Amino acid sequence: MADRIISPKSNDDEGKFELSLRPKLLKEYIGQDKIKNNLAILLQAAKARGEAIDHVLLYGPPGLGKTTLANIIANEMNVAIKTTSGPAIERPGDLAAILTNLRAGDVLFIDEVHRLARPVEEVLYPAMEDFQLDIIIGKGPSARSIRLKMPRFTLIGATTRYAMMSAPLRDRFGAIYRLDFYDLPAMETIVHRSAGILNVAIDLGGVREIAARARGTPRVANRLLRRVRDFAQVRADGAITARVAQDALALLEVDALGLDEIDRKVLRTIIEKFDGGPVGLETIAASISEEADTIMDVYEPYLLQLGFLDRTSRGRVATRRAYEHLGEKEKFEREVRQMRMDMDHERT
Repeated sequence: MADRIISPKSNDDEGKFELSLRPKLLKEYIGQDKIKNNLAILLQAAKARGEAIDHVLLYGPPGLGKTTLANIIANEMNVAIKTTSGPAIERPGDLAAILTNLRAGDVLFIDEVHRLARPVEEVLYPAMEDFQLDIIIGKGPSARSIRLKMPRFTLIGATTRYAMMSAPLRDRFGAIYRLDFYDLPAMETIVHRSAGILNVAIDLGGVREIAARARGTPRVANRLLRRVRDFAQVRADGAITARVAQDALALLEVDALGLDEIDRKVLRTIIEKFDGGPVGLETIAASISEEADTIMDVYEPYLLQLGFLDRTSRGRVATRRAYEHLGEKEKFEREVRQMRMDMDHERT
């Protein structure tokens, strides 16, 4: 999955590339207008009071800009940001070491916050609520607890699995925002901006081709732009036109809606092996040799957004749109007719 050109997850070698394209201030951030408006008020009010902002939780599919927003908040407040992730904080002592190094107003950004261990969460609660840190000194009968006062800081948590967070942790965030997939105009603006930063010649047709296939995800758009730029440099005159973008993306097996071979494999498995469904998530995962969580977190959100899949109590069902996209419209109509005949037979 990590090798997929349209994967919303960041690859190890993309860090420096992504960093150069990330907006630094809220006014430079494209899309997510509701979140931007709410954050602007939150930041302005905190600045006027001279306080740290409330703890912020950002959730939504990967690649939509949660890390970027965390850095923007720190930049707007003119404070330092320390970045870590839930799996990296294995013991309460690890978290205590991070918290004790924070200064007043600093931002602590925890990615994949839903993966924090429960003992670590217990240490985090008083730090978030009372800005105090409970530390156990010693072991056994001689162990004692001391409470250290901490400067007021801001915790920004990011997660793709909001439902997996414990309720006590969710409740301690003062501002919770959900990031949605971007619409086409916003994606076109992002591609145009990134092309300008990379000094890539691109026309409106090229912008539209890349934006339309980027699955509403800025990270995917920037990755596609990077690959199309390489194609244009080798196979064309270095400029990206609609035709150049189409040829490059066809070579990468990314179709007009941004689906790649794995997406089509998921849909074909449901349609061809299980007659369109309903079929359970675990069964689909076993059929394509993939993890069920990966299908649910990475593949399904965009397929659901396109209306290619339905989630039912009995499992996943491929819709008419999915059949039509794969050129299986006649098969869909046959199955509908057969289903109606079966229902009529049961009535009689």
